[in-house]
Amino acid sequence: MNKKAKAWLITGVAAVAVIGGGGYYITNSYLGNNVEIEQVLPASTATSTTAVDSTGTVVANETAGAEQLNGDWSISEGSKVYFSVTTSQETVNFVDEKVTGNWTINVDDAAQMKAEGQIEMDGIDSGNGQRDGHVKQADFFDVATYPQATFTATSFEGVPAEWPVGQTVDIKMNGTITVKGIEKEVTFDAKAAYENNAVLLSATSMVTFEDFGMENPHSVVLSTENDIQVQLELKLSK
Repeated sequence: MNKKAKAWLITGVAAVAVIGGGGYYITNSYLGNNVEIEQVLPASTATSTTAVDSTGTVVANETAGAEQLNGDWSISEGSKVYFSVTTSQETVNFVDEKVTGNWTINVDDAAQMKAEGQIEMDGIDSGNGQRDGHVKQADFFDVATYPQATFTATSFEGVPAEWPVGQTVDIKMNGTITVKGIEKEVTFDAKAAYENNAVLLSATSMVTFEDFGMENPHSVVLSTENDIQVQLELKLSK
């Protein structure tokens, strides 16, 4: 190999090292999960529903029915929506606490139930300002053009007429998520509970980057799964 060829080879190797190292540095600055998902359902909802009195006799559990549950409810303070993305290194959670919306519950006739909610997209937070600024730009959520994302429920399944107080019931919510003006039909698997005059709801569903016109943010040093988990952690009050 002549001197000129060697010089070109050395230059090429150096360029690859700089670009690769820089790419790793840039990618690495986006790594790190700083948000832990906090469920609104207390740990007590996972315990047995069997109750006993002071003599050890099994007694009927208190239940909530139409009188307590039916009516209009509002998404209240402490509600959060999470987005989770899994990469080749970790799962990164984003949280948005700017959540509002209204529900109508009818345990006598689930066909009469309604729900709608929205989040302010500028509230998305992963605990990494550089990463958050990136996902709010035009190639991802385009927050400047589409400041809100919404969910509208179209039907509910498995809603029992009575809920054991302080215990969870399993329901499904079918509806539509709208992000960047693009609608996607989804089903949320949910657990709900009635406790202290509030309805607590924890629900999850899956969407993809492509569902809302976004490209999977793969890089040469980091791969990302296509699925995005959406998790609702809602507190409803009358």
